Amino acid sequence: MKQKNSKANQNKLRKKFLIKGVKMIAPETVFFSEDTIIGKNVVIEPYVVISKNVKIGNNVNILSFSHMEGVKIDNDVNIGPYARIRPGAIIKSGSQIGNFVEVKKSTIGKNSKVNHLSYIGDTNIGKNVNIGAGTITCNYDGIKKNKTKIKDNVFIGSNSSLVAPVTINESGIVGAGSVITKNVLKKSLVLTRPKQIEIKNYKRK
Repeated sequence: MKQKNSKANQNKLRKKFLIKGVKMIAPETVFFSEDTIIGKNVVIEPYVVISKNVKIGNNVNILSFSHMEGVKIDNDVNIGPYARIRPGAIIKSGSQIGNFVEVKKSTIGKNSKVNHLSYIGDTNIGKNVNIGAGTITCNYDGIKKNKTKIKDNVFIGSNSSLVAPVTINESGIVGAGSVITKNVLKKSLVLTRPKQIEIKNYKRK
């Protein structure tokens, strides 16, 4: 009986949002919460779960296989596919959260991009920031959660680990493959990459 009521309730919610103008390619695969708020001109692709306490602005695209709970998404944002947006996340206007990205208790500033394969937790990201593929904010030291601050116009190279607590100041650049444990000054390039060693004409024994 409970399952039946749940199905009926989901159909009711889907119908409500379709009437309001939300575009759903396969409505039967999209799941809402009773308290979901959605703005105008929103597109939701198949297999999306919108759980409790989610507010979505205008002109938002949510791509397939994304899951959201306890988040606020501003206008003109792209989410997914395969994105997980967890409680405490704020995604500001013009931002992009791409495939296989997890965001938890973090603010993604205006026009910033976290396009693929990244974990952003307990982090404040400013405006016009680019987070490279494979970037991880190392927010848990085994005892407590620590914060990462990434200021405006920062570029984080791919496969970087930011060990909190740490601040990357305005217009800083983190080279790909770096492990950052100290604050980065404004307009600085920081690298922690080991030197590449090449042995010519090497023969395996």
